[in-house]
Amino acid sequence: MSVQRVCVSDFEEEARKVLPKAVYDYYHSGADEQRTLADNIAAFTRYILCFGPIISHTNMEISLSTMLFFIVHQYSIIVRLCFYPACQAMGIGMMLSSWATSTIEEVMSAMTAKSGTGGVLWLQLYIYKNRELTLSLVQRAEEAGYKAIFVTVDTPYLGRRWDDMRNRFKLPPHLSMSNFSTASLAFSEENYGNDSGLAVYVAKAIDPTLCWDDITWLKNHTHLPLIVKGILNGEDAVQAVNYGVDGIVVSNHGARQLDGVPATLDVLEEVVQAVQGRCDVFMDGGVRKGSDILKALALGAKAVFIGRPVLWGLACQGEQGVTEVLKLLKEELRLAMALSGNSLPNTPTHIQQK
Repeated sequence: MSVQRVCVSDFEEEARKVLPKAVYDYYHSGADEQRTLADNIAAFTRYILCFGPIISHTNMEISLSTMLFFIVHQYSIIVRLCFYPACQAMGIGMMLSSWATSTIEEVMSAMTAKSGTGGVLWLQLYIYKNRELTLSLVQRAEEAGYKAIFVTVDTPYLGRRWDDMRNRFKLPPHLSMSNFSTASLAFSEENYGNDSGLAVYVAKAIDPTLCWDDITWLKNHTHLPLIVKGILNGEDAVQAVNYGVDGIVVSNHGARQLDGVPATLDVLEEVVQAVQGRCDVFMDGGVRKGSDILKALALGAKAVFIGRPVLWGLACQGEQGVTEVLKLLKEELRLAMALSGNSLPNTPTHIQQK
């Protein structure tokens, strides 16, 4: 008899049993000793939600919507992995990695075919040493109808992920990074030796000299909103705003780059205060429950991004599993808001540190 899945950890445990070890290790693990990976999750236990007036808890209308670049989503969760049917069905935006195994055009086409209209898609972008290649990804996203560009700024090199190094991680033969036409850029058909293949790929392809002037360069080549992903302090946040970004994602790359950096929730409020409302601030890292989402919103995040939870759902039961995870988080968020007396998200007065 199957065990009912009632929380994200139930999905992860089932996913661990069904995924090949190298695949599970790739998605589950963080950098080095994985202390920041654990701290991303633990950070949410360092904050408590404060109750509003008890009388307000009854018959309260709960709103789970938020405005992102003039697009209303049903609730404040954004999925950053390529599993578009479930996201579209639930009205959730999705960030597509430039390293996805489906192309920019294929994902938008599939969303359009399913509903007759394209879904809410953003492109996550790495800056390649080949700048013409980088711009071609941006232009393709514009032409396909994507709504924003999220440029990752925390990956000049790939972090030391011990499990991937031990497993000599690489894509299985039937998959490749489909947005690239050459085998080397598609991360396929190449001998990567005894290291993590992805680490070798990043060292060969990604520009480690990324600087703030490159943000200006990108803004001059796209009409789409530009958001920087990978900010962990107020000083960098101010610099980002001064260079004209439209948004910031407080992120430590899922704790997969440098072990020992702060948990994202712990620096979220610093970043929000630093930008002083001049751009939207989002966050990712460690979100496992609806109450986690509410805590991030209360500390000033416009919305949160999730990654691993939907992967566990995908591994368990495909599209249906992803839908189950998203519905679970939605209902947990709704309940947390109701029980803490919050009819609307983004209410900083309803949270405090222990």
